[in-house]
Amino acid sequence: MTRKIILDCDPGIDDAVALCMALFDPRLEVLAITATAGTVAADQATSNVASIVGALDPPRYPRFGKATESDRVAISDDIHLNGPDGLAGCCLETTDRQHSTPSEKVIAELLRKYPGEITLVCLGPLTNLARLCERDPGVMRMIDKIVISGGAVTSPGNATAVAERNMYFDAASANAVFASPTTKSLMPLDVTDQVSFGLEILEQLPAKYTRAGQLLHKMLSFAFRTAHQKLGRELIPFHDATALLSVTEPELFQWQEMAGKVETSGELTRGMTVFDQRLRPQWQRNMEVACGVDEVTAKAAIVRALRYAGQES
Repeated sequence: MTRKIILDCDPGIDDAVALCMALFDPRLEVLAITATAGTVAADQATSNVASIVGALDPPRYPRFGKATESDRVAISDDIHLNGPDGLAGCCLETTDRQHSTPSEKVIAELLRKYPGEITLVCLGPLTNLARLCERDPGVMRMIDKIVISGGAVTSPGNATAVAERNMYFDAASANAVFASPTTKSLMPLDVTDQVSFGLEILEQLPAKYTRAGQLLHKMLSFAFRTAHQKLGRELIPFHDATALLSVTEPELFQWQEMAGKVETSGELTRGMTVFDQRLRPQWQRNMEVACGVDEVTAKAAIVRALRYAGQES
C-alpha cells in the first residue's frame, strides 16, 4: 500500500535529489509538489518545481503549487552554493504547467480530499504551512504527519552560527508550525550531516543517458565543486533525501520526544531551534526529533533509490 505525500520545497540541488527519489518510489504516491521561497526567490522556486518534474518525466505527474513571497522572511538565499537558478545553472526548460494555484491552497484541497491520509514532507522554509495554520486552521488536523527537514539540537547552524537555513529564512513561520497541534517529526542537522557523500557517489548514480542520471550528474558535480571552493568541504550532506528516507524507512532512525521552539527575534540567534532539555522540562513536548541514524544503511538506501529512478526514467 502506497503512502500519500505532499512535498513542500524550495528547489535547490538538495531538494531536487529528494524529488528524484520520491517521484519514482513505488511506496509513495506524490500527490503534489508545492513550492516555497528559500534557496531561490518564489518565482524561481515555482519554475524549478515544474522544470525538475519535466526533466524527470515520472510515470505520474503530481499537482504543482505556486510559491508566493512573504514579507517576514530573511533577506537571503542560497544561490552561492546552488547556482543562479538554484539548480546548478542547468537552465532546465521552463513551463507554465499548473502554476496558477498557491501552494497553501493546493495543500488544503488535498487534505480535505484525503483527510488523515497525507504525510506532508517539508524540505524548505515552513512559510506555506504557517499560512495554512493562520488562514485555515481546521485543515491542519487533517494532516496525518508532518516531516520537517531542518533545525539543529546541538549541531552548529549552516545559515548562521546557530541557525539552520530553513529555520533562519522564515523563523516566524517555523515557530508557528512548531506550536501547531499536529504530529511532527523533525530531521535536524545533527542527523542529516551524518548522511554525507564524497565524489564516489558520482560513480554510483544512474547512467548519464537516463533522465535522472543526466540531471543528477550535472547538479551534484556542480555541488561538489562549490562545496570545495566556497566551504572547503569534500563531503556533501543530503539533508532532504535523509528526511524523505525517514518516511520510507523509519526503522533506520532513532527518535526522541522533545519540546522545541524557534527563536524569532534574537540579533544573533534568529532561526535557532531551542529545545527544553532541563532535568524538569517546563515546555510541553510537541514533536519527535531524530537523534540517530544507521548511516551506512541510509546512504545505501539513497543510492539505491536514485539508481531506481534512473531505471524508470
